[in-house]
Amino acid sequence: MDTQNLEDFKRRHKSLFSVLIVILSVFLLALIVSTSVGILNKIKEGKYIGQEIEAKNTITVSDIGEIYARPDLALTTFSVITEAKTVTEAMANNTEKMNSIISVMKDGGIEEKDLKTTSFNIYPRYEYYDEKSCVIPPCPTGKRVLVGYEVRQSLQVKIRDMAKIGDIIQGATDVGANQVGDLQFTIDKEDELKKQARGQAIEKAKTKATELASQLGVNLVRITNFSESAVTPRYYELMKEAVGGADVPEAPQIEIGENKIEVTVTITYEIR
Repeated sequence: MDTQNLEDFKRRHKSLFSVLIVILSVFLLALIVSTSVGILNKIKEGKYIGQEIEAKNTITVSDIGEIYARPDLALTTFSVITEAKTVTEAMANNTEKMNSIISVMKDGGIEEKDLKTTSFNIYPRYEYYDEKSCVIPPCPTGKRVLVGYEVRQSLQVKIRDMAKIGDIIQGATDVGANQVGDLQFTIDKEDELKKQARGQAIEKAKTKATELASQLGVNLVRITNFSESAVTPRYYELMKEAVGGADVPEAPQIEIGENKIEVTVTITYEIR
């Protein structure tokens, strides 16, 4: 290798070496920065470890808000139960009576949106006949014989005019309803009453917390937890039927009473 070639070789290797030194320096610098950031993050994590579950001194109070209100909606169910030898006959008799009930409801001011068929069923009816007499049990079950069919249809009715409840029940039974049940009284829009009961319960709970803190000699700092539960009992009344004459009975007298809307709140305070 002559002198010129040797010098070129040295220059190329020197340039390559310089590039490698630069790359290595950049890599080492990045590694140092990354390691430093990781250490700082670990230090910060260590600083806050356990703070989220740090024990706080607290007191918890509960109270109840109650609102009484007259129901403005009655729900009841009228059913027609029909038995016949054939499905066609049972269906025809049942349909005639149920259609008459629906007509009476509409004539009494019940809107179509407040009428709802809740069940419709057809059942075969069987009876069992012993093929021979049996004196000493156990006796054979005998032969099962189809004797007819039973059709049951139920209509749920919402009554918004509470003064008409007795008349509507009487009208339904007059045209064929042979089962009346599930009479209950509710309040159509309970949200506002629940809001009032909740506010009442919160004020009572806050007063209780203030009194308790004063007695304990501590200060209320802030609310750390809140929960509530609401109960709206449904009051069911029995129908009181008074018969005025031999042929035309009076409509049953219905007492609707009051409903209680109850909200229980629980509040937890941090204290110091």
